Amino acid sequence: MNLNFSPEAVEDLTRLREFIVEKNPIAAHRIATELLLGLEKLKVFPEIGLEVDRAFNPKRIRDLFIGKYTVRYLIGEDEIVVLRMWHGKEIEKNS
Repeated sequence: MNLNFSPEAVEDLTRLREFIVEKNPIAAHRIATELLLGLEKLKVFPEIGLEVDRAFNPKRIRDLFIGKYTVRYLIGEDEIVVLRMWHGKEIEKNS
């Protein structure tokens, strides 16, 4: 199973990385490693995430929680597409 990223997910990664590096470069490296390891698990266990009930196809669109981060992804026939990524506090601020 291939792992691909939407343009929005790439922007999310860039934004998250820049924010963390500014605050704590050592933590940025640790968090990046945790995210990558979590994403690699999707290649073997694509249904590990929780179904997103309000999605147009909850069986295929899921959320994976990696530490304090949420990764929303789409399960395709032969690929997984990471759609978005965010830190839990980003949701709290917008609620």
